[in-house]
Amino acid sequence: MFKRLIVGFISIVVLMLVVAIGLDRWISWKTKDYIYDEVQQLPRRQVGVVLGTAKYYRAGVPNQYYHYRIQGAINAYNSGKVKYLLLSGDNAQQSYNEPMTMRRDLIAAGIPASDIVLDYAGFRTLDSIVRTRKVFDTNDFIVITQRFHCERALYIALHMGIQAQCFAVPSPKDILTVRVREIFARLGALTDLYILKREPRFLGPLIPIPAIHHIPDDAQGYPAVTPDQLLVLQQRLADEKKAAEVKAAQLKAAAEKAATDQAAADEAAKIKAEQEATDTQQEDTDLATPPPASVVPGRDPFSQSRPVSR
Repeated sequence: MFKRLIVGFISIVVLMLVVAIGLDRWISWKTKDYIYDEVQQLPRRQVGVVLGTAKYYRAGVPNQYYHYRIQGAINAYNSGKVKYLLLSGDNAQQSYNEPMTMRRDLIAAGIPASDIVLDYAGFRTLDSIVRTRKVFDTNDFIVITQRFHCERALYIALHMGIQAQCFAVPSPKDILTVRVREIFARLGALTDLYILKREPRFLGPLIPIPAIHHIPDDAQGYPAVTPDQLLVLQQRLADEKKAAEVKAAQLKAAAEKAATDQAAADEAAKIKAEQEATDTQQEDTDLATPPPASVVPGRDPFSQSRPVSR
């Protein structure tokens, strides 16, 4: 009985693995005609969507996936294949901002800030693809990422009725672990599409690319918000910076006061210790000195006693 259970369990596991690998291969086959490995082969589109990832691993090692995507975006823009770069990534935490990191590196590479669009709510591939259509009003665009990621992104686009192609940038050599994780990511995507029928976590107002409203000259770049929202955001950041500076000044003043108080306490303790040492030395000196001899009136206390001649 126990042996049959073991055999049945192993059979189920093997069947699940076969199904998972089969679905993985099916997604690759379904999207292969929309993927381009060379920038010269890319069709010309208005928008290129760069899917975000961390620039560094937790150990501080540079992430080659990030490097290849940024370089692919630069090549696609400089070759005239796209006019705007939509940077879609995670900004769930204040200290972690994928779109802004990509924007800084692209501007440093010579991409005009006016041709860079930021999407701060690209928490998942599904969010990035669907928001490009529903928020940024773009239905035919180029996705820029690695080939395995291209396949999942394009499958989501096809399922949602979105026209898209993908520029497959190179992958690092150590891709095996990532590729195994991708199988489970694709199963998760299929679950989101067919079972849970999920939508992006955030959508928001329609912001076409290029935007029809005026962008202030002093704006940090082409924003994924309206000018009014941008001004509010800039004011909030300025207030946060000022509050941080005030807090830092208060902490510095408190630290200086604590150091001054400690120095004064140490000096007082030193003086007290020296005074106590002086008093103790004086007491020892007093104890070691003998009392003076008694003096007889009318006699020289320093004269010696001798017999009187008769």
